[in-house]
Amino acid sequence: MTVKQVLVLTATGGLPDVAAGMITQAITAASGEIGATRRLAGTAVEIELAKAPAAGAIAEAAARIGVDANRVPTAHRRKRLLIADMDSTIIGVECIDELADFAGVKPMVAEITERAMRGELDFEAALRARVALLRGLPESTLEQCYEARVHLNPGARVLTRTMAGLGAETALISGGFTFFTTRVAEAAGFACNQANTLVVEGGVLTGEVTDPILGREAKHAALRRLATDFGPELAIAVGDGANDLDMIVAAGLGVAYRAKPALAEAADARIEHSDLTALLALQGIPESEWVTD
Repeated sequence: MTVKQVLVLTATGGLPDVAAGMITQAITAASGEIGATRRLAGTAVEIELAKAPAAGAIAEAAARIGVDANRVPTAHRRKRLLIADMDSTIIGVECIDELADFAGVKPMVAEITERAMRGELDFEAALRARVALLRGLPESTLEQCYEARVHLNPGARVLTRTMAGLGAETALISGGFTFFTTRVAEAAGFACNQANTLVVEGGVLTGEVTDPILGREAKHAALRRLATDFGPELAIAVGDGANDLDMIVAAGLGVAYRAKPALAEAADARIEHSDLTALLALQGIPESEWVTD
């Protein structure tokens, strides 16, 4: 039997055998056929799909029990590049919204951020408008914000360090700011990072960013550049907003992490219930190979 697809089940905190069993029952009830089942981790199981079930059967069953269920091809599963968005993906906040809180303008900035991430606004114009509202904020506030508000999302460090340990390139590419990406990249273990730079004069923010703005096109360009030697099909990309769309579509495995609808629709895999170690399971990398220190 030649199996071209596997179904990867992931959940936060643990995935009991009974949950996996409920999914297999749903597959067979919808005229699907399964092959071998393999436990990848306490939080992940993969099931060979010998014959795909009727559309929607897996999604409905997974939604009922709070499990992420994603089909991935068996060919070229292990990727040679991890490229990730930062805000609301590798970390749990939007840094610009948190800076705006220190400046007393968070509701206004957060509304623009939400609309930009849904793809309703031009990213570059929206970024300039938000940064302008930070004019006069002391530079020292950046460090305060980082220390108080910025934390890695669960699984981020394990994901990044495991892929690096297996020889993959790792890149944090953000439409946010270099002040934060340099620190987050070091904390998570990314080999390189790229973002926008806030202009500071006399110890305060001027309300401007340096040109050119890093947005949707620049993220896509970064993927192409980093994957030059092996091609984008051997890249896994993860993000949550509209400015991640092009790199998600171009990557061999594009993952939407708690994403806005436009990105979720375009992605190869969606993560709603699991932590970021789900990206290792999608590649068939078992927990025995994870770097957890």
